[in-house]
Amino acid sequence: MMTDTPREPRYALSFTTGSLLSTEAALVAPVYLHERDWTSTRARVKDHNLLQSRVARSNTRTLGALIPRLQRLTDAELQIVADGTSTERGHLMWAAACRLYSLIGEFAEEVLRTRFLTLAGTLTYEEYDSFYRSKGMWHDELGQITDLSYKKLRQVLFKMMIEAGLLTKHGHIEPVLLSSRVAECLNRRTPSDIRFFSARVA
Repeated sequence: MMTDTPREPRYALSFTTGSLLSTEAALVAPVYLHERDWTSTRARVKDHNLLQSRVARSNTRTLGALIPRLQRLTDAELQIVADGTSTERGHLMWAAACRLYSLIGEFAEEVLRTRFLTLAGTLTYEEYDSFYRSKGMWHDELGQITDLSYKKLRQVLFKMMIEAGLLTKHGHIEPVLLSSRVAECLNRRTPSDIRFFSARVA
């Protein structure tokens, strides 16, 4: 009797709003650390227009993209997002995106970090396209998006890597130096979330 091959869980592909969102995270994380409730946090940010958006709809869209990422961070990580350096914030927001979006996390581990460790030096759209095609063999949803959406996802992912300091605008992989407290947070997970970075420390 023939049985269907089990399919992998569907990838979430809703990461095109605002790229890394580090600046916004610095505004919202302190509110959550005070409120300790995401519903209250969302309401307070919107009521006081802390994101300084001129259009309410834009505010809602940005929070809809940001809060699920922040929810993937621990309290210790959120504290660093709130009071850390812009570099630390960028690293943790990249980790948050990798945790929330499996496609990003797998690309970071399987392509970005592998190319860094093998001294490839660069990362281009060609590597992403090859990665995407290989994942498409197990994920039907990847083949169902429009060409325009495909290019948007790719563009935003590369913009995230640039904003996180993992990649230059010319596609050169940047060795990442994580602060001790960020590295400690990432290493608390099994396997370590340092796997998402162009870093040699494991």
